[in-house]
Amino acid sequence: MLPQDYEQLAGLLSGHWSEPTSAERLEEDDRKLFEVGETWKDENGLLVGYDRTRRVAVNVNDDIIGYVWAWRAPWTEPGYICITLVVTPDSRGHGVGEALLRHAYEWAEQLGASSLISEVWDDQPRSLEFAHRRGFLVERHAYQSVLQLKDTTMEVMEMEPEAILAHNGLRLLSLADEPGEDSERKLYQLACETMRDIPSFLGDVPDFVEWRKWYLQVDGFTPELVLIAADGDRFVGMTNVLHNSATNGLYHEYTGVDRAYHGKKVARALKLEAIRAGKNRGADYIRTDNDSMNDPILSINRELGYVPLRGNYRIIASMEKVEEALNMNKLHP
Repeated sequence: MLPQDYEQLAGLLSGHWSEPTSAERLEEDDRKLFEVGETWKDENGLLVGYDRTRRVAVNVNDDIIGYVWAWRAPWTEPGYICITLVVTPDSRGHGVGEALLRHAYEWAEQLGASSLISEVWDDQPRSLEFAHRRGFLVERHAYQSVLQLKDTTMEVMEMEPEAILAHNGLRLLSLADEPGEDSERKLYQLACETMRDIPSFLGDVPDFVEWRKWYLQVDGFTPELVLIAADGDRFVGMTNVLHNSATNGLYHEYTGVDRAYHGKKVARALKLEAIRAGKNRGADYIRTDNDSMNDPILSINRELGYVPLRGNYRIIASMEKVEEALNMNKLHP
């Protein structure tokens, strides 16, 4: 990616993602990534390893009008290639998305992938139709929701988070209270145990170095907003909240509770503490994403006053289906 591309790309992605990004953030994320990929087939003949490719489409003025990023991380589900494909609204219907998808497909085919996986917003029927006509099927639905903090009274906190946890012999703290690698490794262990409980989770958990890089060493991270429920020295629940300074909003990035502590209102206490922390910081809102099958978290969000927003579909296509669709479109443009 050329240095001068980041600014335009940030504008394109900010119009697509739920939270805006910046050229600086995109460039910082790039520096975290590997420079040379390495892929191979596992014992089942499925693609594993890591690699990536990126392409932009530009108009006659060299303005970026489309972007595709295809990749697999070491922890991606075997056989899969993930793709992000974005085209500016006024450039759709002119073959830009088709050309970018074809590049991603041909790259994935060379690697020996078996499936492509992506996401599309549920309020963009044209985008979903584009995907359907190229072999993709909806695999799962996730929802966004938001809590407007300035409209939220503290009456929602009929019990203090500390009291909820103390009732079960637990204590409330943040990563700022107990900083350092030992605490980060305890959080990582909790993440390894709880990520697999998420209905939509695919693949594997990153190793500790990569997990810390992509969950803690990210834009908007602050130790005070990594909220922890502990049983003695053992971390049994966590919530990670990121602050977006551009919108003065918070993104509720992750909540996980040890299975042995389910039913003890740990997640509720952590979410209440996130609300309190957000109000104390003067943030305008907290936004989150939840899988449609994650009933416990969805129920808590509704009780706390989160309002549903648009959602997104996770879509998957076999390489054979994509090839068939692309060949058909080549014959009948």
